[in-house]
Amino acid sequence: MSKLMDAWHAAAAKADFEGYFKLMDTASVFIGTDATERWTKPAFMAYARPHFAKGKAWSFTALERNIIFSADGKTAWLDELLDTQMKLCRGAAVLELQQGRWLIKQYVLSMCVPNEVSSEVIRLKSALENKVIDSIKEKE
Repeated sequence: MSKLMDAWHAAAAKADFEGYFKLMDTASVFIGTDATERWTKPAFMAYARPHFAKGKAWSFTALERNIIFSADGKTAWLDELLDTQMKLCRGAAVLELQQGRWLIKQYVLSMCVPNEVSSEVIRLKSALENKVIDSIKEKE
């Protein structure tokens, strides 16, 4: 499992589009750091393609990783602390064993916010995120 995740992150760092996306299930979802970023695999591929085409996507290196397997060994949940261009981030994933091969079903990326600066971060993001909140509430 760690080798798969390391390979996935390495493929992004090398801008290996095919290598990166072959490790994701066709029905996978990638949830990014922005509240508006919930992508199906096709939508995420469309978003990522121009980044990979430039020869540089993103570079995530796992500093810590925890993995839990289901009782039947066919599902895995993991969380990882990552060193990224955004500094520390957390990744969380659900993987599924399909025909002897592990695939990423869901990945959630979150930026870490130290408690000491959380008030300042909240102040900086409030106006932008209030618009997102209002937009979602309007749809209800």
